[in-house]
Amino acid sequence: MKRIRHFVLHYRLGITRIFLIIFFACFVILPLLRMLFHITADGLRTVFSEEGFGILIWNSLLSAVTATVITLILSYTLAACMERSNIKYRGFWGIILVLPMLIPSISHGMGLVVLLGNNGLLTRLLNLQGNIYGFQGIVAGSVMYAFPVAFLMFRDVLRYQDYTPYQAAKVLGIPPYRQFTAITLPYLKKPLISITLAILTMIITDYGVPLMVGGKFKTLSVALYQEVIGQLNFDKGSVYGLLLLFPALACFLFDVLNKDKGNNTFAYGNVALSKNTLRDMAARLICVVIALVVLLPIIAFALLAFSNRYPTDISFTLKNLKDAVRLNAGTYLSNSIIIALVVAIVGVVLASCTAYLTARTKANTSKILHLLAITSAAIPGVVLGLAYVLVFRGSFIYATLAILIMVNIIRFISSPYLMMYNSLSKLNENLEDVGHTLGVSRFRIVMDVLIPQSLSTIMEMFSYFFVNSMMTISAVSFLSTTANKPIALMINQFEAQMQLGAAAIVSLAILFVNLIIKGTIGIGKWSIQKRRNALHKADAE
Repeated sequence: MKRIRHFVLHYRLGITRIFLIIFFACFVILPLLRMLFHITADGLRTVFSEEGFGILIWNSLLSAVTATVITLILSYTLAACMERSNIKYRGFWGIILVLPMLIPSISHGMGLVVLLGNNGLLTRLLNLQGNIYGFQGIVAGSVMYAFPVAFLMFRDVLRYQDYTPYQAAKVLGIPPYRQFTAITLPYLKKPLISITLAILTMIITDYGVPLMVGGKFKTLSVALYQEVIGQLNFDKGSVYGLLLLFPALACFLFDVLNKDKGNNTFAYGNVALSKNTLRDMAARLICVVIALVVLLPIIAFALLAFSNRYPTDISFTLKNLKDAVRLNAGTYLSNSIIIALVVAIVGVVLASCTAYLTARTKANTSKILHLLAITSAAIPGVVLGLAYVLVFRGSFIYATLAILIMVNIIRFISSPYLMMYNSLSKLNENLEDVGHTLGVSRFRIVMDVLIPQSLSTIMEMFSYFFVNSMMTISAVSFLSTTANKPIALMINQFEAQMQLGAAAIVSLAILFVNLIIKGTIGIGKWSIQKRRNALHKADAE
């Protein structure tokens, strides 16, 4: 009887694995192939022979590389301030510095317009000269959009670095700059390449910031958006999509090929920092300055949202809120919340099941499933949106909430999947075998052991899916209609109609909802950790 149950279980796991492989093949690989097959010789000739094509490539590379370099310097400096100084209130600074991650990239562009545009608040207050539109605006907005991601990645790298080599270097009298070149840089080599490629991909494939402040400085992502959304030219759009696919694919291949080849050979240890008043004051000053820069657009949104007539009359009013509601902002906010909730729930279940089958079962198809599950990380949102248009146009799910939910699940599943994969991989690999010997089913092992042990990871996965679905504008802009439009897409619409107050209301609404989710998840994770600490303390006693 046990053999029969064991055979049935493995049969079900195999069927589930095959089903998931087909699912990812249909919703990841098939749309991408459809877009690539849509590229024609005429489309290639049309794009490559355009007079401004070279300038388009140069603009994209110049702005993206410049913004990436500034982002890396800024984010590493902030991460070092947090992890290599005795700065107080790390939790507070950590929250403030990642706030830009909770609003769409297009909001950062609008924030620059509100602050430094021709009639911007700072422009008028300080009587500034010059123009925010163009190269400088794209770089500034892209840095604001990308630096929190790089900051978190650098901080995670520095947090788990062994500090013993630095202590030995200090005893030997090696100066700080030599410690940086001889210890820090070799340690950061592989993570730095991965972070650089990830940030470069984020910036070069984003169209929100350049669409808002680019002006005549046109980039590839904006060209793709305008060709598909504005002119319905899918031939040229597919060529632009292919070009935008290259940097993302390079990042993906680097991470896959170098997964187990890192040079991080240090043992993990606790960082014991000596007292250094000058260092700590400098770290505090840097955090304060960057926090002010981060908060300025949000403060500007709040001022603009409740101003009677910006910029001539900034007296308090609820007129902009009423205008936003009258123009269906409430309906679109509901759409976004519904999409984000369904994406988060279905995405967590799908990512968790996939991670269980790849991390906790041994089969040749598990490797195929793992590769398919992380492949979507190599596809930029604008490219995925275009691919979905080409595949599902005319089908029964096209122009419905279902396709927006599906494209968001596929767009964001790679990172949550890897979170759960890493979490399950760390647990004892013999749990299921021991349970089988004792007559305990896999289902009970999953429900009573694996899920409780991974609860914090599951909550983080939910937060990741929800927050990103609330603020994304890339893939959904190609697939939404006036009936199912997410609220983030209203920002560009309101800005184009010179209803900046209503656009500010939308940005604040997205920020408010995401803060509620992040706060709730944070409290939940704190409660879980507190309960675990209490149990460990009771066991020790």
